Amino acid sequence: MITVIAGGVGAARMLRALLQVVDASDVTTIVNVGDDLVLHGLHISPDLDTVTYTLAGAINPETGWGLVNESWQARTMLEQYGGVSWFGLGDRDLGTHLYRTQRLREGADLATVTAEIAQAWNLGLTVLPATCDQLQTMVTLAADDPADADSPGLPAGTEISFQEYFVQRQHSVPISAVRFDGAEATTAAPGVLEAIETANLIVIAPSNPLVSIAPVLAVPGIREALIRRRSAVVAVSPIIAGAALKGPADRMLSELGHDASVLGVAALYKEFTNTLVIDSADAALQSDVEAFGLNCIVTETIMSQPGVSESLARTVLSGVSR
Repeated sequence: MITVIAGGVGAARMLRALLQVVDASDVTTIVNVGDDLVLHGLHISPDLDTVTYTLAGAINPETGWGLVNESWQARTMLEQYGGVSWFGLGDRDLGTHLYRTQRLREGADLATVTAEIAQAWNLGLTVLPATCDQLQTMVTLAADDPADADSPGLPAGTEISFQEYFVQRQHSVPISAVRFDGAEATTAAPGVLEAIETANLIVIAPSNPLVSIAPVLAVPGIREALIRRRSAVVAVSPIIAGAALKGPADRMLSELGHDASVLGVAALYKEFTNTLVIDSADAALQSDVEAFGLNCIVTETIMSQPGVSESLARTVLSGVSR
């Protein structure tokens, strides 16, 4: 059994790669919900949906989020009324959020609803939210954010939600802190701790360590469970040659005082990870990674290149035996 700790686009691609070489029924993924938000009265779970749509073959390949061949008439109407439209919800995507919100209001928990959505897409694997409780990633701005057509200006020191930072402000403002609001009051979703405790291999997907993986670890019991299973944990670095392939992970690492390289990832993960997989572009840093007490595997990790996905998946599967 394989358990994957996941956040957004990179994690979804890692999962898709793993499913090329292992049976879906042998895979469980625990997904970040710190990005979740309520908008237009709807409960939106961006990382859960990105994982679902990617594994269903329905993701928009140009953006890495949302559905392919989407239409945007509802958003156009919102703009006509002067409503909130900075967080784009396509017409078909709205159906997912309508269903999730309805089921939650009927009393189902997020794990149950997530399982129903995964089943409707015939995914085959088990998809679990890290928690069914409210958890929100918050960031503090390190500089003034000037007003524009889409957002009011905010002074340095203002704390805003991750989606306001990432989508509304296009992660253009430096930050000084990240906080996981409500984390201490959460509990792991049903099946989460069991998936970690019983897995033969635990994979930390190549996701932003600070706002995709860290919110999962902030749920009481999850980090501790990973520490206990450290020998079975293999992480894939989301940083290649000092840069993130997508998103602001490299800048966030620097802004928050971490090394924006595989060494920064190693420092953050060393407590609960046995093996770190890094890209060939960082081969010169292998011994420095190993100095953190980690095994280090060097291979090609950019999954947009032909043949790399399956090869990377097989490398990750071999990592636990090293």
